[in-house]
Amino acid sequence: MTIHNEETWAQTAAYLFERGIKTVDFALVLGTGLSATHILTDIGLEIPYSDIPGFPVSTVDGHDGVLSYGTLAGKKILVLRGRFHYYEGYEMQEITFYVHVLALLKAKVLFITNAAGGLNPHFKGGDLVLVTDHINLFSAHPLRGQWPEGLGPRFPDLMHAYSAKWQKKLQISALELEIDLKKGVYLGWQGPSLETPAEYKMARNLGADLVGMSTVPEVIVAKFRGLDVAVVSVVSNVCFPISILTETTIEEVISVMQQSAPKLAKLITRVITNAN
Repeated sequence: MTIHNEETWAQTAAYLFERGIKTVDFALVLGTGLSATHILTDIGLEIPYSDIPGFPVSTVDGHDGVLSYGTLAGKKILVLRGRFHYYEGYEMQEITFYVHVLALLKAKVLFITNAAGGLNPHFKGGDLVLVTDHINLFSAHPLRGQWPEGLGPRFPDLMHAYSAKWQKKLQISALELEIDLKKGVYLGWQGPSLETPAEYKMARNLGADLVGMSTVPEVIVAKFRGLDVAVVSVVSNVCFPISILTETTIEEVISVMQQSAPKLAKLITRVITNAN
């Protein structure tokens, strides 16, 4: 039976607090190929994940595995440069470990970015897509097991998993910056193999606009712990219609993400700067 350990989360949070992370106005998770230097105007602290007690370590290309802490427009921002994936061999409780730590650090807002395959035929490579909902096809659930009493609802309702408030703010900022921010539903499953043509077709038939191998577990736990969540995907490769499908490499995904990074950074910077 899986038993979730509050003591380990508390030890990690205490370590980060002692290192100087005492206030977190916004937390930001960077997906494949993205950099904190695009967001933070002043980086005061950087800690490799391997130095943080209890923290998993990123093992995938394009994920630095470093926590950055700094400021933007007078707000304290905690940036996770790289995430953890089920396909790396981590359990769901390890993948979402950092969300519990954020909750203990009293973070209220979590911005998540990711690279995703585009299933909507109106999407093209490099597009930014505001995630409005998800379809969970992971084989395990991050809330499975026994939970400390009073930590969160045993059966959390995910009808509003993605914050309407922050979706609106992102859309307004995109208009101000003349960024074409599309909207879509994200389907998550475990990977690491990319999907077959038949699987792409199935995902599209299920109503997905995007497909990826992350994000969903983190969103579930963030909602469970009471954080507001907003997610922006970068379309790293076009997966639909099947007639135009081509093979994709991780190098191509990273390249698209790096090209889109300045645009995504502008959007997030504007939202945080205007936040009150």
